[in-house]
Amino acid sequence: MNALQGLIGLFFPDVCLACGSLLTRGESSVCLSCNFLMPKTAYETIPDNPVARIFWGRVPLHAASACYFFAKKGRIQPLIHSLKYRSNKGIGLYLGQQLGTSLIEAPLYQDVQLIVPVPLHPKKKHIRGYNQAEVIANGMAKVMKLPVVTDNLIRSVATETQTKKSRDERWQNVKNIFTVTNPSQFTNSHVLLVDDVITTGSTIEACVTTLLEATHLKVSVATVACATV
Repeated sequence: MNALQGLIGLFFPDVCLACGSLLTRGESSVCLSCNFLMPKTAYETIPDNPVARIFWGRVPLHAASACYFFAKKGRIQPLIHSLKYRSNKGIGLYLGQQLGTSLIEAPLYQDVQLIVPVPLHPKKKHIRGYNQAEVIANGMAKVMKLPVVTDNLIRSVATETQTKKSRDERWQNVKNIFTVTNPSQFTNSHVLLVDDVITTGSTIEACVTTLLEATHLKVSVATVACATV
């Protein structure tokens, strides 16, 4: 088996998804250098960080943060694209573990009870084969030791892609498209809503609005990355 793996590696070498350099023994998906140089935000330690401010006056959140900065041609972009468009669930688990690790010691996230990924519509999930936010949530669960709930907050309406839409267009595209099927499961809980990248926050706002209308609970938000201007 080692000989076969070596032969495969000769013709299809493993490279870092972030920088393209060859991976060495013990490295997987992301090289040690890129892992160290990832553009972390440290927002989980700052209550009034820029991600939290997105929701001020829109929905009442307990906390909101992102682990990394997302920029075109940056280190995070190829990882997110590999997860969303190249069926690389492994990198999704890796990013989820990094996000979960960043929250373990963060005071605002200490009493989180449930992890809830932002849902995809069943039609889109069938086409892609998985929900990238759910893969990230599963990675978080490995380090945070919390259950992931995927069948309570659901997307009941299929919508157009949010790409290239303005903030108002994004909100009009996603409002009233989510449903909570079993409100009692979330009642009096601290729910952590998880997604890959946050830009205008419209999709997350729609999720939070639905959750708060359905039951009494506390909601926090965490994403792998936040867009930079």
